[in-house]
Amino acid sequence: MCVYQRIAGSKNRNTMRRRVLRDCVIGVFLLFVFPLAGLSVAIAQESVFTVQQPDFQKSPYTGMIRQHWIQAGEYLLKGAFNYIHTLDDQMYFPKQLDKTYPNNEGQVPVAKLEGLARTLFIAAPLLKDNPELVMNGIRVADYYRHQLVGISNPKSPSFIPHRKGGPSQTLLELGSLAISMKAAQAVLWDPLTKAQKDSLAATMLSYGEGPTIGSNWMFFNVFILSFLKDQGYAVNESYLESNLKKLLARYRGEGWYNDAPAYDYYSAWAYQTYGPIWAEMFGKKQFPQLAQQFLANQHDMVANYPYMFSRDGKMNMWGRSICYRFAATAPLSLWEYDKSGDVNYGWVRRIASSTLLQFLENPKFLEEGVPTMGFYGPFAPAVQIYSCRGSVYWCGKAFLSLLLPENSDFWSAAENNGPWDKELKKGNVYNKFQPGTNLLITNYPNSGGAEMRSWCHETVAKDWQKFRSTENYNKLAYNTEFPWMADGKNGEISMNYGTKNQKGEWEVLRLYTFQSFKNGIYRRDAVLETDSTVRYQLADIPLPNGILRVDKVSVSEPTEICLGHYSLPRLNGVFKETSRRVGKLDIPVIDNGEYELAMIPLAGWDKLYTSYPKGLHPVSDECALIMASDKLVGSKIYVTLQLWKKNEGKNGFTKKELNPVRAIDISEDKKQVTVRLDTKEIKTILFE
Repeated sequence: MCVYQRIAGSKNRNTMRRRVLRDCVIGVFLLFVFPLAGLSVAIAQESVFTVQQPDFQKSPYTGMIRQHWIQAGEYLLKGAFNYIHTLDDQMYFPKQLDKTYPNNEGQVPVAKLEGLARTLFIAAPLLKDNPELVMNGIRVADYYRHQLVGISNPKSPSFIPHRKGGPSQTLLELGSLAISMKAAQAVLWDPLTKAQKDSLAATMLSYGEGPTIGSNWMFFNVFILSFLKDQGYAVNESYLESNLKKLLARYRGEGWYNDAPAYDYYSAWAYQTYGPIWAEMFGKKQFPQLAQQFLANQHDMVANYPYMFSRDGKMNMWGRSICYRFAATAPLSLWEYDKSGDVNYGWVRRIASSTLLQFLENPKFLEEGVPTMGFYGPFAPAVQIYSCRGSVYWCGKAFLSLLLPENSDFWSAAENNGPWDKELKKGNVYNKFQPGTNLLITNYPNSGGAEMRSWCHETVAKDWQKFRSTENYNKLAYNTEFPWMADGKNGEISMNYGTKNQKGEWEVLRLYTFQSFKNGIYRRDAVLETDSTVRYQLADIPLPNGILRVDKVSVSEPTEICLGHYSLPRLNGVFKETSRRVGKLDIPVIDNGEYELAMIPLAGWDKLYTSYPKGLHPVSDECALIMASDKLVGSKIYVTLQLWKKNEGKNGFTKKELNPVRAIDISEDKKQVTVRLDTKEIKTILFE
C-alpha cells in the first residue's frame, strides 16, 4: 500500500508538471498567436470595475469624481479594444443570445457599424480630454479616424454604400457618429483631408436626407444634417427643420416625450439627451427658438425624473433596450445647458455614479470583455431582436457628461441624497403623478425603493418585434428593488394577473386603459387579448411597505385566475420560507437575505402558495415567488396586500406591518369597496 502511494504521488507530480507546461504553452499561444491571426480573447479585462483612490469628501456615497468616470470609460473601452489589433479590425463582438442579430452575412456590416458608432460615445469624450489615448497598443484617435474614412471607401472592410430604399439601422449609427465627430471635432474630423470629408459627407447625406421613422429616429437625420451644415455643406434645411418640429410635437409634459407609442427610457436617453445635445452643439446657432424649446422641455424633468431612481441611486428595470442600462443617466448632466439654476447637481451626480456602479461592480456585467445582453448578465426576455452585441454600447451616452469641464456644477457639487434625506420621511409613501402621460412614480422611504406604473396597450398578435406586449411593459408595476421576473409557461407570473384562456394557456394582462389617479388610488381597466369578455377593473393603492390591490374581475365563463407578487432572486445561500399568522390566515413569508416578501389575501382568493421557478429571473437562476389563485365564476372583488421589508439585520415583519388594513366593506352589488387603513385613512373604490 505504501509503495502504491509513492508511485501515485510521483504520477500526480508528473501530471501537474505537464499541466503547468500545457498552461504555459496555451498562455504563450493566446498572447502571440491569437493577435497575429486577427482573433481576440478579452483575457486582460477585469470582470469588476474598482474605484481607485475614491474621493469620499466630494462624493461621500460613491467616491466617484470626474477622474473616476474617465477611468470607468477607459475600463469599458479597454474591453472593446481587446478585439482590435490593427486599424482595419472592426468593432465586431461575439454574438450572445440566438434572438439577436446578425442572423445572416448581410446584417454583419451594420452590426460592425453599431460597434464603431456606439463605442465612440465613450471614446469621443475621452479623446477630447486626451487625444493621445492608447488602447491595446493602438492609438484610439488613429483607429476611429481610419474607420470613419473607411465608411466611404469601397476598398475598406468598413465600407457602407449609399442608401438604397427606406430607413435602416445605418441611419441611426451615422447620426450617432455625427454627435461624436462634433464632440471631439479637433481629433476626429478636422484632421481628415477635404476629399475624405467630402466622401464621408456624401455617404452620410444619402441617409440623413432620406426617409425616417416618426419616433426618436428623426434625431439621427437631424444630427447628420446639422453637423454637415455646421461644416459648411449644403443640406436640405427644410427637411431638417421639419424633423425638429415633429420631434418637439412628441412632447407630452413633465419631461416626457412619447416614442410612438410608448413611454420608457427612450424619452430620457434619446429625446432628453439628443434634444439638449443638439441645442448646445448646433441648435442655438441654427434654430435658436427650437433649441430653446428643447431645453425648456428638458428642464421639466428636474422635478420628476430623478425620483425614478432608488435612494441608493439605482435605476429601475423597465421598458425595452434595458441592456443600454446606465444610458438612463445621460440627461442628468446635460441639465447644465439650461441655466435655470434649481438643479441639485450633487444629487443627480450621485444618481449617475451609483447607477454606473450598479453595473460596473456586478461580476455578471461583462462577458468576453463586452457588456452582456441583459440587465446584469445575459437575459433573453429583456433583449429585443433589433439588438446586436455592439448595441449595448448605447450605454456610453452616459459618458457625454465628460464633455462638461471639471469646474462645472455637475462635477464640482458635493454628492447628496436629495429629498431622501429629509423630505421623503420613513413611515410614508410618496406619489408623483404625471398628468401628461398618466405615469405614476412612487417612492418608498422605508425600503428606499422607487416604483413606476406606466403605459402598456399592445397585443401579441400585432407586436411583430415581440417587446411592447411583453414583460418589458406589461407588469402592474416596476420596482428598483425587484428586477422583473419573466413569465413561466406553467403560470409562474410576477406582478401581474394571469388568466387561463380558452386555449388552456396562462395569459397575462397587457391591454391596459388608464382611468384616473385620485386620493392615492391609481385606476386602470384591462381586458384579455384573446377574450374581451374577461375584464379587470384595477385599483392600486401604494402603502409605506407595499401595495394594497382592490380589483374587480369579471368573466363570461368559469375561469382560473392568479396573481403574483414581486419575485426574489437567490443571492447568498438558500431561501428562507416561514409562516405568519395574519387574522385567521397562515400566510407564507419568503426571505432571500436582502428582502422579505409577504402577500395577504384579504378578500376573494381561494389559494395562496409559493413557487421557486428556474431560468426566469435576471439576477439568479432560481427565484422565489408568492402567488394567489382562484376559480372564478361571474365576477368577484379581490383585495390583496403585496408587502415587502428590507432585511437590515433586524427582525422580520412586525405584526403592525402585516396589518395595515383595519376593515374592508364590500357592497352586495360589488360596486363599492371601502377600505379603512390603520392610519385611519379611508379609501373608497367604485366599480361598474
